[in-house]
Amino acid sequence: MTGGFGLLVADLIGVAVFAASGASAGVAKRLDLFGVAFVGFASALGEGILRDLTIGAVPPLAFADWRYAVTAVLASVAVFWLHPRLNRVRRTVLVLDAAGLGLFTATGTLKALTAGVPPVGACLLGMLTAIGGGLTRDLLTGEIPTVLQRDIYASVALGGAILVTILQRLGHTGLIALAGAAALMTGVRLLALYRRWSAPVAVP
Repeated sequence: MTGGFGLLVADLIGVAVFAASGASAGVAKRLDLFGVAFVGFASALGEGILRDLTIGAVPPLAFADWRYAVTAVLASVAVFWLHPRLNRVRRTVLVLDAAGLGLFTATGTLKALTAGVPPVGACLLGMLTAIGGGLTRDLLTGEIPTVLQRDIYASVALGGAILVTILQRLGHTGLIALAGAAALMTGVRLLALYRRWSAPVAVP
């Protein structure tokens, strides 16, 4: 499997996961089909569009490659129709969000590095690509964004972006390396939720 095809597969899986996360949040807020699809689409593709514009990839892949938009919409619609079978929607959103965080960090960082962005900038772009989907989802559904709360979230993305940068420098940019990095980030995020790890907050 080539690195380019592996990146595409990982990216589309990330789109589907974040679309499902956004759609699940829309279902929980009792939005109609269009609303659920819109939240899913925006959650999955919004920050990828910003990333592509930042690195000069015009038009962004979300518009240039039909597979991105179709994947986001299909995943959102599937969640809308299948949500009665999904127990504990809140837990589903958290698990999907953790998976999306890992996948989008990995693909976003690697895309920035491939476009010639220096390592520090690529790590920041990878982190922003990952946390932007959850930020968009929470804002559209009237929730305080997870990234602004005490949860260990953005730090997981930043650490994962650094890991992907190191792997890229070592020549490991295939699907297996990306999947491993994404799985590690997902696991750390879920462990942080399970163990209730949190970042320090200011004492009033």
